[in-house]
Amino acid sequence: MRISKSRAARVITAAVAVGLIATGCSSDRDSDNEGSGDKDTFVFAGAGDPGSLDPALASDGETFRVTRQAFEALLEHESGGSELVGGLAEKWSSNEEGTVWTFDLRKGVKFHDGEEFNAAAVCANYDHWFNWTGTYQSSAVSYYWQTIMGGFAKNEDPETPEANYKSCTAKDEHTAVIEVKKPSANLPGGFSLNALAIHSPKAIEAYKKQDASAKGDAITYPKYSQEAGTVAGTGPYKITKWNKGNKEVSLERFDDYWGEKAKIKNLVFRTISDEQTRRQALEAGDIDGYDLVAPADVKTLKDKGFVVPTRGVFNIFYVGMSQSANPALKKKEVRQAIAQSIDKENLVKTQLPEGGKVADQFMPDTVEGYSKNVKQYPFDVDAAKNLLKKAGEEKLEIEFCYPTEVTRPYMPAPQDLFELMKADLEKAGITVKPKAMKWAPDYLDATEAGSCALHMLGWTGDFNDGYNFIGTWFAGFDKQWGFKDKKVFDAVNAGSKLGNHDERVAAYTKANEVIMDYLPGVPISSSPPAIAFAKNVNPPNVSPLTQEVFAEASFK
Repeated sequence: MRISKSRAARVITAAVAVGLIATGCSSDRDSDNEGSGDKDTFVFAGAGDPGSLDPALASDGETFRVTRQAFEALLEHESGGSELVGGLAEKWSSNEEGTVWTFDLRKGVKFHDGEEFNAAAVCANYDHWFNWTGTYQSSAVSYYWQTIMGGFAKNEDPETPEANYKSCTAKDEHTAVIEVKKPSANLPGGFSLNALAIHSPKAIEAYKKQDASAKGDAITYPKYSQEAGTVAGTGPYKITKWNKGNKEVSLERFDDYWGEKAKIKNLVFRTISDEQTRRQALEAGDIDGYDLVAPADVKTLKDKGFVVPTRGVFNIFYVGMSQSANPALKKKEVRQAIAQSIDKENLVKTQLPEGGKVADQFMPDTVEGYSKNVKQYPFDVDAAKNLLKKAGEEKLEIEFCYPTEVTRPYMPAPQDLFELMKADLEKAGITVKPKAMKWAPDYLDATEAGSCALHMLGWTGDFNDGYNFIGTWFAGFDKQWGFKDKKVFDAVNAGSKLGNHDERVAAYTKANEVIMDYLPGVPISSSPPAIAFAKNVNPPNVSPLTQEVFAEASFK
């Protein structure tokens, strides 16, 4: 999940994050600290509620954690890694230009409602999304479709991006051909997104009878997406119930699954917003696993015998700067001074789990396009003071917003991170005006609007392409950053339309160097978030993209 430049992701995340203020429900089942105690049911706790049972309407990790177990896309990522592998398509290829994509589909695949999976089903999905109208065209609803495929058959809003999707053709029963107008850096990675997972055509017909609606920024999602019964994918589990009062989504093993069957019959995702409460629920045996383990708890849980694997690094945490919120930030020397005021090494050492890394650009070194030649801004208080003096900003006052009621994979303890950075900036002579804001919707809305001069945010990648990181923020003017620099925008977009992989990676490498020379903000760190399981659990392979497949989990 993904905190992105788009208003879309902000709004959907805001809706989902309502669950962050709720407390989890404890189980009545007896246990001996060996998990839930029910060998037929695996209970996993996340930090927030899902927003929809239809992944096409979502852009957040808590929703995708649930829907990924029930819905599959044409492509997937290797278990525990970031390499693309076959999903519902066994093989795939494109023409030289990267505009025609051919998928050789798996045979013998069934949807949860008994319908057969075939090329016609693939095209029914893509054409369904392409022909969305009304509120479905809102970027808050169709964020990932618009990110990957552009707009719609008939755009109703002039600000909606031009559609890049052209057509889907069922060449034969098991061959689907998707054509786009121009090559895109978002392909083929976009074909792996759970937001573009394939639904039963029968279910799609039922979806069409229900509308989403909007009143201002508030979205009312269609009824089918808010209760189990209509949605039907091809995954190893099928969704059977969403008890919003108990903050639980229940799934049951799909015995007609085409691949290896889930090892545990029932799967329950429960919302427990507070990290300490999640840990206590695991220790008490009320749950079998939970996400976003506090770095300080990793060793403690391991010492007690709990299983605490660490994901690979595939995220970035940064301090954003809004030049529209504080004119002083238009001066490069001021931006450089802020960068050199922050002791990143100390932040990583004291606030992140083992394996955390200092960042020097807006993507981790695990992403293709990472450059070893970006301009460096080493921690140096005296240099920062001299830069402020040179800029005529020796008495700089600046507002620094930070979020409350949230934990993110890249940002385990927001207030602690803020306090350390505030102290660093003040040592350089900068007067920091703190502004604490509730994560959703206040903080997300404020950062999206560019009203916070300094703020903390981050991103976990969707797939391994540099544009999925730098293109999220710097492909054009964005209120969050409030700057216009053609050199930066051109550099970022240079690789986005290249079909050749090596040329695209080279373009992203150069773009990172241009971005860090301009310095729109301060990349701080990348971290490997931990996930915890009960002592009697064989966990699924943990994913750097936070895309765990719980069908792999079993009890010892």
